[in-house]
Amino acid sequence: MTFLPADLYARIEESMPIACVDFVPVREVDGRREIGLILRDSPHGRVWCHLGGRIQRGETIAVAIRRHCVDTLGLEPVLPLNPQPAYVYEWFPHSFAPTDGTVFGDDPRKHAIGLSFTIALEGDPQPQEEALDFAFFPTDALPDDLWPGCRVLFERMGLVRGEKSLG
Repeated sequence: MTFLPADLYARIEESMPIACVDFVPVREVDGRREIGLILRDSPHGRVWCHLGGRIQRGETIAVAIRRHCVDTLGLEPVLPLNPQPAYVYEWFPHSFAPTDGTVFGDDPRKHAIGLSFTIALEGDPQPQEEALDFAFFPTDALPDDLWPGCRVLFERMGLVRGEKSLG
């Protein structure tokens, strides 16, 4: 796999959308759905958010999800051979975010197209790399300090009830 020099990748991020996998571990505990989130440092401060990242050239979607899950939680996700997204969500910097009513998340670093998945985990997640912590939250008791746009993404994925918010 060929990696781009940091300065070239930065220019690419400024020039075009980046294809990403976004994923949310899901489990049932005593009949209640819980979703797994990581705590991380971000341009929005320290926030809880879903997992994921860019898809590298030559990777399948399943391989990209596995790589990010292993790198962030230290374990393999349970995936079908050809996983299909629950939702496709866009992330934009404020400088050129859509004003036509498009629903999107806030990412000051780049314009990203997030193929968003729910996954199952087997084993005990061990936060590493960007993850400062990992926890499962009941869907009706998510933390207040979520990355801007995550709650709407979770609503669109059918993981939490909507609150009539659009951004």
